[in-house]
Amino acid sequence: MLLFLYTFLIFHHLQTKVENTLCRMMGEPKYPLFSKDGDVTIGGIFAVHSKETLPSFEFRQKPQPLSCSSVNLRDFRLAQIMIFAIEEINRSESLLPNVSIGYQIYDTCSSRLSSMSATMGLMNGPEFPVGERCNGQSSIHAIIGETESSATVILSRTTGPFKIPVISHSASCECLSNRKDYPSFFRTISSDYHQGRALAYIVKHLGWSWVGAVNSDNDYGNGGMAIFLNTAQKEGICVEYSVKFYRTEPEKLKKVVDTIKKSTAKVIVAFVSFLEMGLLIEQLTVQNITGFQIIGVEGWITSKNYINSNSFRVLGGSLGLALRKINFEGFSDYVIKAFWDTAFPCSHVERNISQYAVSCRRNQDLLDLKNYNEDVPEHRYSSHVYKAVYAVAHSLHNLLCKEQESCDKNLTMQPQQVVEGLKKINFTVKFGDHVWFDRTGATIAHYEVVNWQQDSDRSFQFKPVGYYDASLPPDQRFVLNSENIIWAGGHLKKPRSVCSESCPPGTRKAAQKGRPVCCYDCIPCAEGEISNETDSNNCKPCPGEYWSNAEKNKCALKAVEFLSFTDIMGIVLVFFSLFGVGLTVLVAILFYSKKDTPIVKANNSELSFLLLFSLSLCFLCSLTFIGRPTEWSCMLRHTAFGITFVLCISCVLGKTIVVLMAFKATLPGSNVMKWFGPAQQRLSVLAFTLIQVLICVLWLTISPPFPYKNMKYYKEKVIIECSLGSTIGFWAVLGYIGLLAFLCFILAFLARTLPDNFNEAKFITFSMLIFCAVWITFIPSYVSSPGKFTVAVEIFAILASSFGLLFCIFAPKCYIILFKPEQNTKQHVMRKTSTKTH
Repeated sequence: MLLFLYTFLIFHHLQTKVENTLCRMMGEPKYPLFSKDGDVTIGGIFAVHSKETLPSFEFRQKPQPLSCSSVNLRDFRLAQIMIFAIEEINRSESLLPNVSIGYQIYDTCSSRLSSMSATMGLMNGPEFPVGERCNGQSSIHAIIGETESSATVILSRTTGPFKIPVISHSASCECLSNRKDYPSFFRTISSDYHQGRALAYIVKHLGWSWVGAVNSDNDYGNGGMAIFLNTAQKEGICVEYSVKFYRTEPEKLKKVVDTIKKSTAKVIVAFVSFLEMGLLIEQLTVQNITGFQIIGVEGWITSKNYINSNSFRVLGGSLGLALRKINFEGFSDYVIKAFWDTAFPCSHVERNISQYAVSCRRNQDLLDLKNYNEDVPEHRYSSHVYKAVYAVAHSLHNLLCKEQESCDKNLTMQPQQVVEGLKKINFTVKFGDHVWFDRTGATIAHYEVVNWQQDSDRSFQFKPVGYYDASLPPDQRFVLNSENIIWAGGHLKKPRSVCSESCPPGTRKAAQKGRPVCCYDCIPCAEGEISNETDSNNCKPCPGEYWSNAEKNKCALKAVEFLSFTDIMGIVLVFFSLFGVGLTVLVAILFYSKKDTPIVKANNSELSFLLLFSLSLCFLCSLTFIGRPTEWSCMLRHTAFGITFVLCISCVLGKTIVVLMAFKATLPGSNVMKWFGPAQQRLSVLAFTLIQVLICVLWLTISPPFPYKNMKYYKEKVIIECSLGSTIGFWAVLGYIGLLAFLCFILAFLARTLPDNFNEAKFITFSMLIFCAVWITFIPSYVSSPGKFTVAVEIFAILASSFGLLFCIFAPKCYIILFKPEQNTKQHVMRKTSTKTH
């Protein structure tokens, strides 16, 4: 307890001692470049000079102050527009009436060291009045700056613990959107989240898929490039290389230039800060590297400093995102007259004898710009500084002016109150822009797309060719008028920048191993697959009844194949079918004309005529197998084939039985023929045929044949064939025919040794041998033949077996009738019989 009390007393003593300590400046004071006293004070930090010279650090004497050179005209104009806006507000009767705004504007000389010194100068003030004690409060109510993102990060981190609001006009790094790290940071420019995406949309819109990427090695370049690369990947854009450098790294800059020279990408996305871009342009110009289409960012794309006859050879035709150009009424005159009379500290002799004397000597180079204002219309950041000043003024107005016509200038304000006030502002400036801050402290993105062009009078201009407006719906945010663009090298034709040429329809992309996805080979689609669009990643298979055309870009209906009457094969088979019918009819006519002759009357002429009729049907039924299969034709062809062939074989079987019975009848005491007379022969034929009819009826009833599109044999065509329906039914029909044929063959074979007048059994035996041989070879041929050849094999078997029966059974008799009529007599037959029997 005593230890705790002792510790508390020590801390209380130290705090009392600090509160009573007089504030004093350590080292030389840092004076602002421009300043003016007021009831409230706004700080400003700009890189009015671009080069800084460090003194000698030998530690033998007190180091000299840092010296700056090379006026940065853009930031000088920004400092002027800040003063212009403040003076405009001070004259206003509606905004902060009876409250004057002062300012302190520091020059950072584009140096992190001077930037830190300027920040501390703003927070502490250049000097302390004698006797004033430290109260931990800054006299600055807000700071406008810096120009670059990295410097703004330093500024915001330094001022953040003191809650001093920082409003930047051009620090667009997405990293500054983190409200946890930068709670008091605001900006009147949008985040690079939009700019990085918009760059990718430009590249995508123009059809470039192969680009190079260069960025500054700082927060601005690294953050913006990361957003671009991420969006580019999503949009299918490939990056050949991504290199970066910083202004103080000449070796890295050299490597960047060498990489550009060796690259194949004709488009370069340059997410580069203002100063780094100047160094890059210088190197590209010295080495005469031309022919590249540059895509730039708002940091440099509209800089008049960089556009001249030499740089235009390198950067002519460049495209990029720029802030909108807004002209302020009266500002052009202000920068050549009123500013120098009222704001420049070296304009009055009495001020030169004060602390401004040293500063005036260092800033004499600014006086060279006293009568120059031609660049004023081209400065696009001016409106953002103008809006930043007015944002602070509106926040102060809401705090100080509770009544409309008067403000309490003596009211004590904390910086945190100004921060909260900035979060709530919502107003419109005189040129029509609406000003408010979103939850990240930024404003809505509005960009122009500009193109570096040269007029007929050889003057250079940044011509607007499109825009990006994040306040619009996603499908309306980006617009680009390509027809108004002059491309790199002054060409009117858009350059191509692809790793591989587009794959035409009918091909697909195949990635090259070890290279980005934009580098690929074009592989033709496989048979039966198509791609009907350019740069297709995959080929799509055609639906079942479709097949790819020759170009592989369209699915066409597959060729339909069936044995048609117009096919050569079909014509040949029809010819032989009709030829068989004709030949059979001629034989029938011949037999009918000779029906009373012994050769015709032998072995039942009635069966001969029935056999000829069935053979005609067999020849004709082959025609049902030709033509496009239909439901009726499929049922007809198989049933007609089965029934007619059974009828035919039944007739042959009847004739064979007649031969055998006739032989038995010649034996003494035999009356066997009365059991197999004409009536029994007809009945046997009818019975055998009815059995086949019954089999066919059962087949058609249970599972009939039907048309079927066979796509198994050939991928490129459809075979329309008759499916058997029930294979059992089909093989039952064939089996029954085979059974009758085999039975007929056995009986005929047994009767082959009968006397000559009954020698018809030999011809029946031979015909059955041919018949069985044909149908035995038919089975493997039928199973193995694809498509219409299956039908052709079946027709061939029908015709071959029919011709075999016709020729083997009837040809010998026709020969005797036509060429040996002397043998067509009963005496001749009887003589032969007697000769053989003795």
